[in-house]
Amino acid sequence: MSNEVLLEAEDLVAGYIPEADILRGVNLTVARGEIVGMIGPNGAGKSTFIKTVFGLVPTRSGRVTFDGTDITHMSAHQLVGLGVGYVPQRENVFPSLTVEENLRMGLFLRPKQWDERFAAVAEIFPLLRERADQRAGFLSGGERQMVAIGRALMMDPSLLLLDEPSAGLAPLAQDLVFEQVRRIGDSGVSILMVEQNAAQCLEIADRAYVLDQGKNAHTGTGTQLLNDPTVIDLYLGTLGKTR
Repeated sequence: MSNEVLLEAEDLVAGYIPEADILRGVNLTVARGEIVGMIGPNGAGKSTFIKTVFGLVPTRSGRVTFDGTDITHMSAHQLVGLGVGYVPQRENVFPSLTVEENLRMGLFLRPKQWDERFAAVAEIFPLLRERADQRAGFLSGGERQMVAIGRALMMDPSLLLLDEPSAGLAPLAQDLVFEQVRRIGDSGVSILMVEQNAAQCLEIADRAYVLDQGKNAHTGTGTQLLNDPTVIDLYLGTLGKTR
């Protein structure tokens, strides 16, 4: 992991409707090769933050930079071209399309790189090669999540934004998703991951932020936050106390 900052959000203020700020001055950095987690209670603004970074929610004030470029008001389409991948929490595959067709949708800007990129993604998710001709709608929840993450990786991003990748999955599928996220991080891709499964998120995160009521509440390494009594009491609950 490098000390070089890849993504930086400074005093970010954003929301969905006028005069109703969900984010109220959030600060965050992600270094090259780093896995950064963001946890917090429901309604804290975690998903809003990641959507704002990806240009899906308008920024009211503050600044976001990626690899030295101001991306504050860029569109999602522009960000994909710059090397930012995004996996939404829900409806993140095209169920009527095959696995291969879903992956090709992720490579729409560079279709001639299909062989190279499919080989790289299948190295991480071998199941995608095995199920290439199967319609995504017939896959399990964990398998669909592989397709969604794989599609985002097709453009060989420098940064991967994950919005609650374990949401709605069975415990074994959740474990597999976190293992895969760690493997993607080990390959050199920087990751910013928003998660409700706070304990498992912190276990694989190099650093993490706790967001509460649209503001930074705590930050530290994943290990530090896992063992912080305040974070355990307020955000990890009995799961954190029984680790």
